[in-house]
Amino acid sequence: MIEQQNRKRILYIFLDEGGNLDFSGSGTKYFTFTSLSKERPFKEYKAMNDLKYDLIELETEIEYFHASEDRQAVRNRLFNIINTHLDQTRLDSLIVEKRKTGPALRAEEKFYPRMLGYLLKYVVNGYDLTMFEKVIVFTDSIPVQRKKKAIEKAIKIFLANVLPSGVTYSIFHHASKSNYDLQIADYCNWAIYRKWESGDARSYDIIKRVVRSEFDIFQKGTKYYY
Repeated sequence: MIEQQNRKRILYIFLDEGGNLDFSGSGTKYFTFTSLSKERPFKEYKAMNDLKYDLIELETEIEYFHASEDRQAVRNRLFNIINTHLDQTRLDSLIVEKRKTGPALRAEEKFYPRMLGYLLKYVVNGYDLTMFEKVIVFTDSIPVQRKKKAIEKAIKIFLANVLPSGVTYSIFHHASKSNYDLQIADYCNWAIYRKWESGDARSYDIIKRVVRSEFDIFQKGTKYYY
């Protein structure tokens, strides 16, 4: 039996996604889900905060970090901070080649539970969950209620089935601008997405040492739907 004093650790999971759900030739080729998991303390926060105000003092209009919108010079500096503080971090990513996704799976209420379930399986397999007292999951704020419900359902069902007795969980949907780790997850997912979507691995090469799983879910699929 696990002693209570050994179950004081809290596992944090920050989720991000890339691509769109336009399942046609005009949509993105890939959709990516990425999980950033870690424990406190979050040592990179001071460096990120210092960078933000260094940029503001240089007249750079920046409210928060967002990889697809930031200038390359900003991305370079933030990726340097991320790289410096990666040692206590784990990244897991699920890659969906969209044209191999069958029509029955494309609706949000089907797509998110299935794919997030697969991703979270890889995440939790990397930890001895009996050593934690709680798992806290963050996503960016989700204004579309149908999508929000689909994501919450996926996370709740999965965690309820895998967490040991006595280990609890919470799910929060916070605006990424309020949470540095959601911004880091965005940067890491952007790097992975760029690698798959356009073959640009420059940013991916910075973070790849802590990518623990990168699973192309339809790798063995041979049928294309469009």
